[in-house]
Amino acid sequence: MAAKAATFLKNAWAKELVLAVSFTIAGLAVILPSLSPYTKYASIINQATPCSYPVPVRDDGSMLDMPSHPQDPQGRSLERLRNL
Repeated sequence: MAAKAATFLKNAWAKELVLAVSFTIAGLAVILPSLSPYTKYASIINQATPCSYPVPVRDDGSMLDMPSHPQDPQGRSLERLRNL
């Protein structure tokens, strides 16, 4: 079986060099990232990075000096800052 594979590769290299080289490069591109030491550190960083980030709490009416939403008209005016 190994002899047949070696013969096939030798013939492919002799007849279709561009295809053989392109398949070799594609095979290495698939295999080498799993052997890279950076893969370990990338997985550690991905595990440490949170999937969800904290979101500011919306006003429930108890915070008088803050607008309930950033797009509220009272949030765009400076009246609330003057009243502080």
